[in-house]
Amino acid sequence: MELTTRQKAAFGIGAVGKDMVYALSASYVMYYYQDVLGLSATFVGLILMIARVFDAFNDPFMGVIVAKTRTRWGRFRPWIFSGTVLNAVVLYALFAAPVLAGAGMMVYFSVIYILWGVTYTMMDIPYWSMIPAVTRTPADREKLSVIGRTCAGVGSALIAMFTMLLVGAFGGESERAGFRWVALLVAVIFVVTETLCCTSVRETSGGEMKTATVREMFKALFSNDQALVVVGSIVLINSALYLTSNFVIYFFKYDFGGVGWKASYTLFSTIGGAAQILGMMVLYPLLRKKLNNTQVFTASLLAALGGYAVLLVLCLTGFSGSLALLCIPGVVVFACNGMLSVLTTLFLSNSVDYGQRKTGRREESVIFSMQTFVVKAASGVAVFLTGIGLDLIGLAGNTDETGPIAAQSASTLLGLRLMMTVLPMVVLAAALVLFRRKFTLTDARAAEISAELHAKTEKEETYHG
Repeated sequence: MELTTRQKAAFGIGAVGKDMVYALSASYVMYYYQDVLGLSATFVGLILMIARVFDAFNDPFMGVIVAKTRTRWGRFRPWIFSGTVLNAVVLYALFAAPVLAGAGMMVYFSVIYILWGVTYTMMDIPYWSMIPAVTRTPADREKLSVIGRTCAGVGSALIAMFTMLLVGAFGGESERAGFRWVALLVAVIFVVTETLCCTSVRETSGGEMKTATVREMFKALFSNDQALVVVGSIVLINSALYLTSNFVIYFFKYDFGGVGWKASYTLFSTIGGAAQILGMMVLYPLLRKKLNNTQVFTASLLAALGGYAVLLVLCLTGFSGSLALLCIPGVVVFACNGMLSVLTTLFLSNSVDYGQRKTGRREESVIFSMQTFVVKAASGVAVFLTGIGLDLIGLAGNTDETGPIAAQSASTLLGLRLMMTVLPMVVLAAALVLFRRKFTLTDARAAEISAELHAKTEKEETYHG
């Protein structure tokens, strides 16, 4: 039975909610604990890295646990719902930290953030693993994956667009209070969206689900050279995005400055978020009419590099105080990131067919779980580098609830500008080199492999029929 439009929409809404939660954590935990609460940036970065690397290693184990689950409600939905409720509670605790002395706050943050990662994995792995259980054909799986990834991008964009505006609206001059209310709002939205997803999307596969060991999972990925290239590209592209999202709020607060810096940051993020959605839903389909996917991917990477280069020039020539000028390269970077997120999902789906022809095994869930694994590990390293970078440039936090924003030295501001632009450029350049040199799975080749596998399947069905 094919999924209804309502079920596809419910699955997409689930992705919006869960990635709102992920984006809030990924983009604002460093800022909240370092700048608002006064912990060392290096310490915060270290805990974030440890937690995410631990979380990454935990993902495959969670996949195995889910695969062995048997309940009257199915294999995946009980985990999605229970993980959501627990994670929503922990998310609120993460951004509602009590008033504690230095050592006490360090312990509190370490425990709560690790718990956040564990509970998020509880629902995230079953959410994506559910796709094969609710679809019948590879084409349907691909369509639902694209819906999920696109809607996840929408969730991330919403957080980028509205978080600081709501922090100011809810908390006034107190960012601490503002973040507490924003976390509560996002937690409630999260529970509502995943409940809708769980009640609307029913699992159709009732048979045994083959499980794999962690070793087998890694083996599957490393035996598929094209999946490795795509996953490597995803890691690098996401690292650039995480570096930018972590640094840009500091840029607006301390470099762009002004009484209305939150409004400026919000407007920039809103325009960027809208550009990201536009890139996914409008720009990619338009470019796809003229170019193949490989060409669109290369063009998107080159354009993103160009956007960062323009941003760097603006920062170094004294024009970084103009929001209108900053938005021009910002739109380019965010729109390109939107297209890249769609393309990497498509490439990963194609690499499953490639792997099946190469090894004789079809391993969608294995490869997609490994994607999650390495992205989490890479984001951990990116945020650790952010923490080290903030301490190296000597950025002084602004932990006072009221009063003027702490002034930063000229060298600190220069360091902030370079880290915000040059670091992502280096990472994206590495992604471009990797893709151009190692990716061979063009549209034509992917179509050829798909047709070959389809013909083989039909032949086998005819033989057995």
